[in-house]
Amino acid sequence: MDERLKMIYERRSVRAYQDREIDESTVQELLEAAMAAPSAVAKDPWHFIVVRNPDTLKKTAEALPYGGMLGQAPLGIIVCGDIEQAHDGQESYLLQDCSAAIENLLLAASALGIGSCWLGVHPREERVAHLNTVFGLPEHIIPVSAIALGYPDESKPARTRYRDDAVHVERW
Repeated sequence: MDERLKMIYERRSVRAYQDREIDESTVQELLEAAMAAPSAVAKDPWHFIVVRNPDTLKKTAEALPYGGMLGQAPLGIIVCGDIEQAHDGQESYLLQDCSAAIENLLLAASALGIGSCWLGVHPREERVAHLNTVFGLPEHIIPVSAIALGYPDESKPARTRYRDDAVHVERW
């Protein structure tokens, strides 16, 4: 494992968190890292809802079958995209842009000693509808994911999931 890439291999989905708040300056760092992501034609269609209220976190988790940890996390960030702001108004570009921002956020969290777990919302209609209701989202805003964040209460080893059979040179 190349030491320069260690932070990528150390980033793991964390589902158990300490009862410890994440301070505002750290949240700001996470959001700045997220918004440093590439975006098609620099449209930056992403929006982020920062959630600390335990009741709102629990209510959000209700729509996510594997998202129970969000209800126990001290912080959640809901990543949304504005379809009107996306390149050519295309959902695919919106999803790519938001996904790049999400990965930046996850890597930044790991580098700052914060555990995270990416929970998919889009394209599950029932999840999208639930988050639309919980957060009162305008019609042109699409909730893409929910990120559970907190100081880890579990430890996982660094790893890669590299597979030779997934690599194709020049042709399939």
